[in-house]
Amino acid sequence: MHHLLKQQYDLIRSTREALFVFLESIPLRDLQAPVSGFGSGSIIKTYIHVADCYLYWLGAFALRQHDFSFASDHEVTNSDVQRVRDRFELVNETVDHFLQVYHSKWDAHVQNHVRWQETPKTTTPLWLLTHTETHEFHHKGQIVAMARQLGYVPPDTDLVLG
Repeated sequence: MHHLLKQQYDLIRSTREALFVFLESIPLRDLQAPVSGFGSGSIIKTYIHVADCYLYWLGAFALRQHDFSFASDHEVTNSDVQRVRDRFELVNETVDHFLQVYHSKWDAHVQNHVRWQETPKTTTPLWLLTHTETHEFHHKGQIVAMARQLGYVPPDTDLVLG
């Protein structure tokens, strides 16, 4: 199953790369512009939020990496696509480590304290990986919709073949 989940994540990375290439064609002012109707506000802020979700749930929660911190408002405000790419390099390293640690323990119980909850949360590695990946695709749809709302025509990022 480890090999299969690694293949799945590699496909996700392919779709992410297609979106990165598209976003690099959009002026930075538009990537940082607030787009009404979307919770995270801007394309850049949304994509950093996605990276932080992976880093928090897989790194800080499951792997107990204590060096994690959510991107600061200053980091978000001063980010461009390259900085988002750099944050996703940390995500890729974290996912690889997560897959190695939990390679045969997908139903194991993982318990840790969640910063915004009073009681610890117990879940499984499979749930954590599924949550972070589906979360990315939810926000990828929002990012594509924001780009359209700003007047850009995104490529098809749903059928990217690895």
